[in-house]
Amino acid sequence: MTELPLNPEETFDENTVESTNENHQTDEQLQNVEAENNEAATEPVIQESDQNEEPALPKNKGGSHDDFDWNLGKRSEKHYPANEKDRYIKLYDDTFKVIAKNEIIEGKVEAITNTDVILDVGFKSDGMVSLSEFRDTPDLKVGDVVEVYVVEKEDKNGQLILSRKSAKLLKAWENIVTAHAQDLVVKGKIISKTKGGLIAEVFGLETFLPGSQIDVKSITDYDVYVGQEMEFKVVKINEVIKNAVVSHKALIESDLAEQRQRIIAQLEKGQILEGSVKNITDFGAFIDLGGVDGLLYITDISWGRINHPSEILQMNQKLNVVVIEFDDNKKRISLGLKQLTPHPWEVLDMNLSEGSVVKGKIVNIEDYGAFLEITPGVEGLIHVSEVSWSNQPINARDYFKVGQEMEAKVVTLNRDERKMSLSIKQLLSDPWETIEDRFPVGSKHTGEVKNITPYGVFVELSEGIGGMVHISDLSWTKRFNHPSEYTKAGEKLDVVILGIDKEARKLSLGHKQIEEDPWDTFATVFPQGSVHQGTIIRRDDNGATVSLPYGLEAFAPVKLLKKEDNANALLDETLDFVITEFDRNDKRIIVSHTDTWKRQKEQTEKEHKEREDKEASENMEKINKTVEKSTFGDIDELAQLKAKMEGAEEQTPPATTEEESGE
Repeated sequence: MTELPLNPEETFDENTVESTNENHQTDEQLQNVEAENNEAATEPVIQESDQNEEPALPKNKGGSHDDFDWNLGKRSEKHYPANEKDRYIKLYDDTFKVIAKNEIIEGKVEAITNTDVILDVGFKSDGMVSLSEFRDTPDLKVGDVVEVYVVEKEDKNGQLILSRKSAKLLKAWENIVTAHAQDLVVKGKIISKTKGGLIAEVFGLETFLPGSQIDVKSITDYDVYVGQEMEFKVVKINEVIKNAVVSHKALIESDLAEQRQRIIAQLEKGQILEGSVKNITDFGAFIDLGGVDGLLYITDISWGRINHPSEILQMNQKLNVVVIEFDDNKKRISLGLKQLTPHPWEVLDMNLSEGSVVKGKIVNIEDYGAFLEITPGVEGLIHVSEVSWSNQPINARDYFKVGQEMEAKVVTLNRDERKMSLSIKQLLSDPWETIEDRFPVGSKHTGEVKNITPYGVFVELSEGIGGMVHISDLSWTKRFNHPSEYTKAGEKLDVVILGIDKEARKLSLGHKQIEEDPWDTFATVFPQGSVHQGTIIRRDDNGATVSLPYGLEAFAPVKLLKKEDNANALLDETLDFVITEFDRNDKRIIVSHTDTWKRQKEQTEKEHKEREDKEASENMEKINKTVEKSTFGDIDELAQLKAKMEGAEEQTPPATTEEESGE
């Protein structure tokens, strides 16, 4: 804005001012006006006037005004130039503080109302803060100086918005950031429990104390810490959400670092130390050795098998352990407990030998067998082949159960390699020694179905004795895709001994042989070309399985399932079928429905032709007899006979070929 001259008696060019305010002046003219004004400011004209008169102000047709109010009080007859006005404005502005949004400033309590605290912060206007933000300062009084946070320099009403709560939080966060950067120790109070740890108030700001950072030992009860004052280190901060994580464990660890180093420096392999169980995990236990922790692996707790360390150890239990190995760099110490006692194989009873009967419990099961623990640390393998005299496959996981107690016979024993093989079946006599006497060929027995495979059924006749019924030996009349269509595991099944393989310990069994072979009879009932009623019970792309009388099943190829109306025979449909093939040896019957109606059609056509031939023969015989009576015969009789023959020809349909009939 172009400044006007300060001398009230100085003459103004009204046209120049008007054109300037109306923004119609050229750049050169504007520069001239500024030059004149500057010249007038550097060489002011001071005139004396009556003291009672007000200084004449310059006319301002453009509507602009000075920043300085010339009407405040009576002035001397001397008037001041423009640079003097700027000095007064600066002096006035310097009486106020310069504040910025989002900064912390100090304010003096000017007044306290029932709801607010009035603060003088040295700004153009006072600020107000809700009295509720001073709950922690019950003795607040006028004149106290407090820190507040500038929320807004001016709201929509021109009011200065301040917050003491925000100032406290921001100040607290600055202190926490400093403590984290400089690794300082801070104090705080545990105010509540939360998921996974505790909430600690530090510098008035809530921070998170994870359960794992409370102490070097495992803590299970967090409630005992609520209300306590503790020292922490700030281990993590999040500037975005103003969140911090603190640790009390870090202080303890720093105190124990020197003690740990001293203990490790004195460690030796094989050294026996006293410690207490600090923590128990699935893979072992941590032992406190007096300032340093060592790991006792589950495999080093006992010579015997255990599923979890808690089976032997308890929290805070004191015990002696031996140092197996340690790493100075990683500060890792491996401990052992079982090494304090001799290996069980070294003190195994010398009377134990091959052929001895032992007792124990199953401690581990694998696909190939189970391990029987004789004493803790001494185990023997019961292979699946030593479970039963039968050759039937044994599933170890189905037969054995962990913890199951049983007896077994020692088959092999190697003390040097610490290995032992055991047998259950050798506790019993071998039933195959007298197999021919108990199960002669051709004898009938009842057994239990133990296992089913795609090619047959395994049947157990007695303990250790069993055999297989092939799928083809289940039924004389039916064919199965799988033996499970006929029987299930656990069911009883009558069988006949078909053969004995003593060396391989196998029996060949049959079920259909319980009854006589009916196919000799079927050959007379279902000769080739005979027609029988059947029902389609299964269908596939190749054809259909047809159920015939007496429980027989036959097969009809897909091309032989066409009906007379050229449609395909459907599932569960009952139709007439002709036997096209009967194989007694392979127990196979092939049938056709298409041939039934084709044969019937051919038979009908044959019978019709035979009738026509017979009638024609009879007519010719009559003609011959008539001719014998007379050379010319009876004209009327001949005419009647001729007409009759022509009528018969018109009624007889022409013969059709198979292609014309659609076949």
